Amino acid sequence: MKIGFIGLGSMGQPMAHHLLQAGYQLTVYNRTPQVAEVFGQQGALVAQSPAQAVKDAEILITMLADDAAVEAVVFGSEGALKALAPNAIHLSMSTISVALSKRLAQSHTTAGQGYLAAPVFGRSEVAAQGALWIVTAGNLQQVERCRPVLEAMGQGVFHVGTEAWMANLVKLTGNFMIAAVLETMGEAFALMQKSGVAPEQFLEIVNTALFKSPLYQNYGSLIVQERYEPAGFKLHLGLKDVQLVLSAAESMAMPLPLASLVRDHFLTAIAHGQGDIDWAALAQVSAKNAGLNQLSNGN
Repeated sequence: MKIGFIGLGSMGQPMAHHLLQAGYQLTVYNRTPQVAEVFGQQGALVAQSPAQAVKDAEILITMLADDAAVEAVVFGSEGALKALAPNAIHLSMSTISVALSKRLAQSHTTAGQGYLAAPVFGRSEVAAQGALWIVTAGNLQQVERCRPVLEAMGQGVFHVGTEAWMANLVKLTGNFMIAAVLETMGEAFALMQKSGVAPEQFLEIVNTALFKSPLYQNYGSLIVQERYEPAGFKLHLGLKDVQLVLSAAESMAMPLPLASLVRDHFLTAIAHGQGDIDWAALAQVSAKNAGLNQLSNGN
């Protein structure tokens, strides 16, 4: 099967690597060509434009940072939409807005192409292990056609509905819940620190007696150690996702008061220069509000 892969960032690189290992014919495109050339040395074809990347492709995979990047590679002057063959499938794995997902679905349908949303849960180290959790939505027959490709990159696939945007909403809501956990841990650890209880001991207690969650363990360890660089997921991307879930909720007349609070705390962190460190640094906002320390650029 021929696959066009666009977006070789910290997530896209390990995902594309697993597809090469699985024996797929891969054509890659990346805005920074040096990254794509590495895949060329490993047997992939290197395209000079999004349109060239999807020539003869049966599946197009996009793994990009935000709406603007996806719009540029799909709808741009050398975009993938016009070059993608009829009946080929765009497998959109980026974390994008519900509104853009709806636009993509309509545009691909008009062009006689398939479109599936398939965002992922897992950081870059999880992608490197081929252990992502993938959430799909769209035509079920198209999902089954893409399933071997998805399984080459992840440990499990969930299908949540026939409308592609549903998967994007699940992903955004999941990221909002992670952000809410970061906010909760930041407040709780600040309270412990002010009370003279070691935050790392508190983390051990609650993650043994209450939650037993790798999410608490992994992010809690980042926070108590103030280990925010290198960023597994940058804080400004966390703000983007919370803003997108708020926008989706507003379109449904659904208030999300906690998401609004978390958004404001993300903005506070970014105002203090923390946009490019790990989003676990959200916890430092609560520490500063408690008078414990000043916001910094991480350690």
